Amino acid sequence: MANNNSLTASYESLPKICKIILQILLGGVIGGVYRIVRFFETKNIVTLVVGIVCLVTGVGNLIAWIVDLVTEITSNRITVLAD
Repeated sequence: MANNNSLTASYESLPKICKIILQILLGGVIGGVYRIVRFFETKNIVTLVVGIVCLVTGVGNLIAWIVDLVTEITSNRITVLAD
């Protein structure tokens, strides 16, 4: 889990409805940036690669957007490939 004062912890502390609305509107960008920031907190290279792929490719962005929206609804945080 991230530090209480980290950027990802700040995002995770938002109310669930706020995160769902953000995911619907800006999900592709949020998913990629979240994973890149998470890499700097956890040093997991897979998280960095997936974050870059989510931001750069259209298909990766669409898939990450759908998966992140589902995980936000079900578990209240981005979990897939975001160690």
